[in-house]
Amino acid sequence: MQFLYMVLFGIVAGILSGLFGIGGGIILVPCLVLFFGYSQQAASGTSLVALLLPVGFFGVYEYYKAGKISGEHIKLGLIIAIGMFLGAYVGARMAVGLSPTVLRRSFAVFLALVSLKIWFSV
Repeated sequence: MQFLYMVLFGIVAGILSGLFGIGGGIILVPCLVLFFGYSQQAASGTSLVALLLPVGFFGVYEYYKAGKISGEHIKLGLIIAIGMFLGAYVGARMAVGLSPTVLRRSFAVFLALVSLKIWFSV
């Protein structure tokens, strides 16, 4: 079941990335912390795996070496990446059909909702 949740999470993150050109810091890290109970460091490291493994290899390695992420985090980050690969395409297809004003306002609403969730979470 965790595999399915991570793929679905990756698809949603990919769609939002494709729509708004955003990724780890705005989508993945807060969701991993708030919905999956990850520590901030584990969420950041897992986000690097999902988004930037070829580019962020040394960042992932540092988190792993410091014991902040495990092989399980790396595996789940790669599963999220599968969903993001597909979701980014869907989000980009959606974005090109929207007016710049609608897209900008949608992004602003999304950021406000994330901000409120982070502000009021314990």
